[in-house]
Amino acid sequence: MDTEVYETHDLDAAEHLISELFTPVRLHVSGGNGSMRLARTRLGEYVSLNRFTFGMGYTTQGPALGVIPIARIRAGTVTNRYDGRAHDSGPGDVMISLPPDRDWQGLAADLDVDSVYLDPVLLAQVADGPPRSGPVLRFTGNRPVSATAARWWSDTYDYVLAAVETLPAGPAPLVTGTLSRLLAATALTVFPNNARTGPSIGDRHDAHPATVRRAVAFIDDHTRTDISVADVAAACHVTIRAVQLAFRRHLDTTPMAYLRRARLAGAHHDLRTADPRTATVAAIAARWGFADHSRFTAGYRAAYGITPSHTLRHG
Repeated sequence: MDTEVYETHDLDAAEHLISELFTPVRLHVSGGNGSMRLARTRLGEYVSLNRFTFGMGYTTQGPALGVIPIARIRAGTVTNRYDGRAHDSGPGDVMISLPPDRDWQGLAADLDVDSVYLDPVLLAQVADGPPRSGPVLRFTGNRPVSATAARWWSDTYDYVLAAVETLPAGPAPLVTGTLSRLLAATALTVFPNNARTGPSIGDRHDAHPATVRRAVAFIDDHTRTDISVADVAAACHVTIRAVQLAFRRHLDTTPMAYLRRARLAGAHHDLRTADPRTATVAAIAARWGFADHSRFTAGYRAAYGITPSHTLRHG
């Protein structure tokens, strides 16, 4: 997967780049000239991984981003101001740095920061939305619910970065979709929000065998497609919680675990029929949505009793 890298010592170029890629901003550098480096990786339509490194102090301001930026400070300091309040952050801090729907101002010094930009559309899909009669899904605080939660975000982000760096060349929509939803689900666990947390009476009513049959048929027909549990639920005309409860109640598993098994079977078939002179285990695993080679190997061995490399070599 390609990562775009931009570097400049020109303030106007930095301002133009950020405005073009993210949102219109104004940059004002303190203490003369500086530098900016941005490494950016797109994970499909709804997520981008960004590392900003500024060799300068600066102030900035801009309009609403339209996305949820979740930051991890590597070095330097930043103060973001919105809603009439200042939010200070330094090395090691994890936070939702800006709201998606309000203008903001910032003051930073030698900032080095990892920032994941999450589209609210993806977050709502993963969360299955707030209560039907309530407000839209939103985060109710910009800091993790605990120090353990902050470490969880940091570990998940590092896992995603490592997975992206080891992906073979070429598109891998099943992997990028899975990693995007992992980040979204982690954000909803780490930061306080108003998403529903349990099944409703209607969900319990809809968690019947017919829902499982429709869900299984949909998954079996779409194993090569980047689908989520929200897509499965929509195909069954029920909520995410209803389809999850139905799988747990009648199959003692989850929709995504069933999907992983179906994709593992697809990878097994491709490994058996591929030409070992040209095919690789990593490429076949990525094609079927498995980003982590060690986890894929462990799951494959548990299912088939041999390693995927053995299957590729011997059929």
